[in-house]
Amino acid sequence: MSPRPWRLITASIITVAAATACTAGGQSPASGGPKADAPQTIEVWHGWSAPHEVKAFEDAIAGFHRLHPNITVKLVKGQDDTKILNAIRGGNPPDVVSSFSTNNVGQFCSSSALQDLTPYLKKDKVDLNLFPKAVQDYTQYRGDRCTLPLLADDYALYSNKALMKGNPPPKTISQLTALAKKLTVRNADGTIKVAGFMPSETYYEHVPEHIAGPSFGATWLTAQGRADFAADPAFTKYLQWEKGLLDWYGYDNVKKFIHSMGQEFEASNPFEKGKVAMAIDGEWRTKFLQQEAPKVQYATTPTPVDDARANTYGGGFVTGTIIGIPRGARHAQASWEFVKYLTTDTDALVTFANGLGNVPSTIPALASPNLDLPPQFKTFLDVFKNPNSSTVPSTINGGDFIVKFQSFVQEQWEPGKVTNLRQGLQGLDKKVNDALQLAGG
Repeated sequence: MSPRPWRLITASIITVAAATACTAGGQSPASGGPKADAPQTIEVWHGWSAPHEVKAFEDAIAGFHRLHPNITVKLVKGQDDTKILNAIRGGNPPDVVSSFSTNNVGQFCSSSALQDLTPYLKKDKVDLNLFPKAVQDYTQYRGDRCTLPLLADDYALYSNKALMKGNPPPKTISQLTALAKKLTVRNADGTIKVAGFMPSETYYEHVPEHIAGPSFGATWLTAQGRADFAADPAFTKYLQWEKGLLDWYGYDNVKKFIHSMGQEFEASNPFEKGKVAMAIDGEWRTKFLQQEAPKVQYATTPTPVDDARANTYGGGFVTGTIIGIPRGARHAQASWEFVKYLTTDTDALVTFANGLGNVPSTIPALASPNLDLPPQFKTFLDVFKNPNSSTVPSTINGGDFIVKFQSFVQEQWEPGKVTNLRQGLQGLDKKVNDALQLAGG
């Protein structure tokens, strides 16, 4: 998959999802449409658009054509959640959709925009233990499994071997902090020439969900589905660490350094240019380094963890692409055969993973000898299946709680506008919970 962080999803998705729930009627039954063995064409919408991505998808479904010669698959590239939800709301959906936005699973399921796949899974006796626990979690909402996983992303620490100067990659937050300071090189005026590690959440993938949960054990929502940032000491510990290291660099210095950086997904990325010694990033960076900076010698290791949680080292943040069958799909049974094949067939997943440089999303595919990925990719395979890996929960209004938390960090906490952290987090809790209540969650 192209790296498209779901933190960029806007509130407009929430509005569309709510409208979908109100206007499109009930969910199609599992028995709807022609039988799977009848001649038919199914339309599949997906978000990939680059030529190599489109080819990877075509290669992955070659086996499906051989198994089901009666089913013609029409692939439609470059589709996002807004287009998907508008089509469902308008009563003219495709037969299968994939999305890069796991945080929208709550919206998809609660509105019945995507069908509950449980009847299909039970009918064909599909064992959900094919998928790691974190993956099982992010493909359902309150017991409604309206999606299945289609490849995955996870996160780990990249270390530039030349800039590390013989130091081993850190395993704990205290080691990371000490190395970040030791490896940082400043210009004569105190500004940053080479950063050991950038603590600001405005640095690409250094967002709270990639660090606060996996490293500090933060729990994003309570068992009742409500924010409780103020009461969870892990959030306080994470924020104090982040701000402490940011202040060591100097807030203005960090802003200046970040403003001087290249684009995340271009060859000007500062890690690829030797401007950052250590960075948390997704598995796709191995492909970018291979293509854009082949001379950079680097290592990948799991994300460092809070020293008090050293026994959880090896996990990380996990997310991925999801796939499902829209309400109103006209070829539901054939669509299920397609979804089942693409999400459970080891050869299809390995072919897809090799083509995109992503993590295959089943345990058998993770162990396949046919995976053809660089040595540094092994870290991501290990993180993906590690029981300490985690994701963020889905809600009825998507990633709104993440967006609000990030805004609090970026606009108030990092600039030093918060004088009382507990009170600030209590105010954030209220904003998040008011929004959830308004959305009907």
